[in-house]
Amino acid sequence: MSDAAAPAVLVDGDACPVKDEVYRVAVRHGIAVILVSNSGMRQPAHPLLSQIIVSDGFDAADDWIAARAGPATIVITGDILLADRCLKAGATVLAPNGRAFTAASIGGAIATRAIMADLRVAADGITGGPPPFGKADRSRFLDALDAALVRLRRAA
Repeated sequence: MSDAAAPAVLVDGDACPVKDEVYRVAVRHGIAVILVSNSGMRQPAHPLLSQIIVSDGFDAADDWIAARAGPATIVITGDILLADRCLKAGATVLAPNGRAFTAASIGGAIATRAIMADLRVAADGITGGPPPFGKADRSRFLDALDAALVRLRRAA
C-alpha cells in the first residue's frame, strides 16, 4: 500500500483469537478491516469489514498481507516472520496479546523463534507451547489496537 492508501487493518485470520475485538474497535474508529485466511470465516455484516480467502498454499495469506502492508496499515498477527516483512514495509504490527512488534524488537523475536525451533527438535517434538491466552492479553490487545488506530487516523 502506498502512503496515500486508505487506512486499514489487515488480520492474519487463521488462529487469531481477537477477530471480534478488531472488528468492534476498528468500526468504532471508522477504519476498514480485511480478514485474510485460507478458508471462509464468520464475520459481522458491515461495510467496513471484508474477507479475502487465499489458496491453501504455503504462506499464501502471509504473502497477500505482506504485499499490501505499508504505512497506512495495522497488521494483526502472531507470525514473527510475517511481522518482520510488514515492519519492513512500514506497517504497524500487533500480536494478538497486544505486544507491538517494532524494528527494535523483531530481531530478538526472530532469534528466540529459531532457538525454540531448535529446542523442539532436540526434545523430539516435546513442547510446553505458549501460555494460554487470557483476559489480560485481550485487555492489553484492546488498549494497543485503540492507540494504534488513533495514531493511524492522525497520520492519515
